[in-house]
Formats: sequence, C-alpha cells, structure tokens
Amino acid sequence: MAIDDTYFTEVCKEGGSAFSFKIKRKLHEEQTPYQSIAIYETEAFGNLMVIDGYVMLTDRDNFLYHEMLSHPALFTHRDPRRALIIGGGDCGTLREVLKHPGIESAHQVEIDERVTRLSEQFFPELCMSNDDPRATLHFGDGIQWVKDAAPGSYDVIIVDSTDPIGPAEGLFREPFYRDCLNALGTGGIVVQQSESPLYHMGILKGIHKAMRSAGYADVRTLHFPQPVYPSGWWSATLARNEESVSGFREDAVKEKSFATRYYNHATHQGAFAMPTFMAEALGT
Repeated sequence: MAIDDTYFTEVCKEGGSAFSFKIKRKLHEEQTPYQSIAIYETEAFGNLMVIDGYVMLTDRDNFLYHEMLSHPALFTHRDPRRALIIGGGDCGTLREVLKHPGIESAHQVEIDERVTRLSEQFFPELCMSNDDPRATLHFGDGIQWVKDAAPGSYDVIIVDSTDPIGPAEGLFREPFYRDCLNALGTGGIVVQQSESPLYHMGILKGIHKAMRSAGYADVRTLHFPQPVYPSGWWSATLARNEESVSGFREDAVKEKSFATRYYNHATHQGAFAMPTFMAEALGT
C-alpha cells in the first residue's frame, strides 16, 4: 500500500522495517533547546508524540510501557516508599508510581520541561497525578541529579529514557548505574527501559554488562508487547543492589487497590520468562 503525506512513518534502519500511523492533522511542532517535538492526531491511535522523528507514545498503547516499567519493580521491592524517575517527562510512569499508596515521595527529573508541558496539554490523562502532594517535578540533568543524591536516598529508581543517543546516552553507562547503586537503600532496585530484544540485543547486552560491572547483585530483563516501538516488542531491565530480582509480592499484586490494564501477577511472572535466544545472549 502506498504511504503518502497523510501518514507519519518512523523508519527503523537497524531492523529494516518501518511503522506508519494514518494522521488526521498535526497539532503542534516546536524545537526546544534539546530536541524537536511534534504532536499528531491519528486516526486509530489517538494523539501521538514524536521526538526527533522517533515515536514516544500514543494514547492507545502507552499503558503497556508505563505499567511494565513501574509496577514490576515496585512490587519486587519489599516496601517501596521513595521513588525517583529519571526522564519520564510525559508523566505516565509517575502516574503509575503514585497509584501505590505506600509511596511517600516521587521525584521526577526530566531534562526538557517542554515534554511535560506539552503532555499536560495533549495527554492530560497521563498528567492527572502531577499535583499529588507526594510528587515533585524537577527539570534538569538526571545524570547529575543521581550523582548528587545522598547515599541510600531512594528505594526504586526508574529510568524512563529515550533511546541511548544525545542527552540520554549517559543513562546507559556504568558510571550512571554506579551512582544509582550509591543512591539506593537496602534492597533497592533500578529499572531501565532497555529497547527491543529483537532489534537491539547489543544495547541490551551492554546494559547487563554495565550494571554487573557497577556492582549489582542481580540483573534481569522483562519483556512486553509495545506495538508502536520498533519490532513491536520491548523490554525493561532491573538490577538489585543486595539480592535477587526473582520473587515479588504476589499477594499484594492480587490484592492491589488500583486498576491496571495490562499488569497483573501473571503478566509479571510471564514477563521474566526468557526466550531461548535472549537467555543465551544475556547469559541468564
């Protein structure tokens, strides 16, 4: 089928593939000091955010990413109270974190304030918890924030970043993970979005190597569907400072007081099941 200017298309060169959305209109476009941001209204996926030509999120399927980046880590920790989100400017991950009644504080550090302000305008359902008294929004360098953090100041650190290019490149390196390790309290967990297992195994292997070299006791990757990202299959990688990532508060998941659309105790268990090629590549 021919693709014309009524479609937005993201080409994934490394995968030899592309994904297109039929669009109704462009809602907004601007160049910030950090990146270009465009917002489209699509025919089938609701609003679409694009940064530097790459799809960031849509109304239709963002719940998959936001739920799987946050809840597995939070339910693996024994008693998470202090959360830090690096990136996450659309605030969807923050919303999921604040669903947990035990969370006492959630700091979000996003380098580009315009991502958040445009999300408030075009994706308001993701920003519904921004005024929660437990939430604090900071706009600055997340790498420096973690470097400056007091030892043991967080229970869970969630790295909700873009691909490892430009400002996000340092978020995938050993020095950053070492600083996260220092900032985590006993039993602390860091979770990093870790790209497509099918297209980006080199990046995923690099994350595992860097986390292990930084001193974490255990590193595990979970995976989940994500239709609008390259290959339609995405992952997140968890590392724990003093014990295994295996095991989670299964009864707490079954009895949770809030709704989720994808995440539950069964998807938590299934997400950590390693396909053969992943297990071989990652040495798990």
